[in-house]
Amino acid sequence: MKVTVWNEYRHEKENDNVSDIYPDGIHQTIANFLQEAGYPTQTATLDEAEHGLTEEVLSETDVLIWWGHKVHEEVSEEIAERVKEYVLEGMGLIVLHSGHFSKVFKKLMGTTCDLKWREANEKERLWVVDPTHPITEGLGEYIELEKEEMYGEHFDIPAPNELVFVSWFEGGEVFRSGATFKRGRGKIFYFRPGHESYPTYHNKEIQKVIINGVKWAANTNTTRHSYGNQQPLEKLDK
Repeated sequence: MKVTVWNEYRHEKENDNVSDIYPDGIHQTIANFLQEAGYPTQTATLDEAEHGLTEEVLSETDVLIWWGHKVHEEVSEEIAERVKEYVLEGMGLIVLHSGHFSKVFKKLMGTTCDLKWREANEKERLWVVDPTHPITEGLGEYIELEKEEMYGEHFDIPAPNELVFVSWFEGGEVFRSGATFKRGRGKIFYFRPGHESYPTYHNKEIQKVIINGVKWAANTNTTRHSYGNQQPLEKLDK
């Protein structure tokens, strides 16, 4: 199984506070702990040719992880549509934090994916609301982050196939922070934490969720169905 971690890689180049937390980029931090967990992992970034998401790269990717924030509009329609089609064909997709506003996620959800937000160094408590789900394996009842950006309801997404995490924030808001969807043959996991100015992806429990999410999203054993006009399986009387 091969994982590709995609990142805009702009904040880390333009903001010293972010580069201090993620000196090699958010994508490389995520790739490092996935590699330590035994997953062959490569990275791709916005400013590479075809945003690093060529046909060759996507054809060998079992799970794509997506982090984007400030320049969603710079992702070309062609590449966003290409990624969507690969998801429909069975590639797993994990969308992190502000990737909720990415062209890829909005295309797959069919909604605005809008929400409330506030950056005020608030405590976040992510409650596990489906303790039987494989994405929560090895976790306790909740994950507590000392500081994070607040996202609040209403989150304009379709009803998830499964709700895995619900967050509470110090200011009083709640948010559906971990949700799964199925589109075509592909499985999608949206996971909220990960604002660039906080060291969230260095947190071992957050890493555990992403590692579990990769394992869950990989589509390695489903039957590929045929479509269109079909010959009968049984003999038909004329």
